[in-house]
Amino acid sequence: MKKSTTPWQDKLHKNQLPVIKEGPEQWNIRFGGSRMLIANPELVYEKIKTIPKGEVMTIKELRTKLAEDFDADYTCPLTAGIFLRIAAEAAEEMTTAGNRPELPWWRVIPDDHRLNNRLPGNGVLQASRLREEGFRVETKDMVTFRVLL
Repeated sequence: MKKSTTPWQDKLHKNQLPVIKEGPEQWNIRFGGSRMLIANPELVYEKIKTIPKGEVMTIKELRTKLAEDFDADYTCPLTAGIFLRIAAEAAEEMTTAGNRPELPWWRVIPDDHRLNNRLPGNGVLQASRLREEGFRVETKDMVTFRVLL
C-alpha cells in the first residue's frame, strides 16, 4: 500500500465543513436516531484539547460530545476514528518539527480501554504518555496495552 506524502498538518487543516446527514439504517438503529454528524479533523482536534490532565475520554464520549455540539443524534464512527488519527499524527508532526502542540491525543482511548495501535507509536507512545500522567497501563504483550481506570 502506497503511503501518503501529504503532510498531516495539511490533512488537519483541509477546508472541509462539518455535515449532518441521514445515517445508514444499521447505524441509526445502533446509535439511536438518524441525524449523523460527519465532523472534520479540526473539530476533533479542538475537542481533544479540552480533555484535562488526569482524565481520559473514550472515543464514544468524544463522538457523543461532537454530536451534541451540532444537535445531531450521533457522530459517524468511521470518520471520527480517521479524524482522531489525523489530529494525533499532526500533533506528533508538530512535535518532530520542534513545536509542542497543546493536544493530549493520548487521552482518547477506545471504549474497551485498549490502546489504539493505529495512532502514533502503535500504542507504545500512548501508553508511555498515559503512564507519565499517572495512569496504570497494563501490558498484555508488546502490542496490546490497556488503561486500568
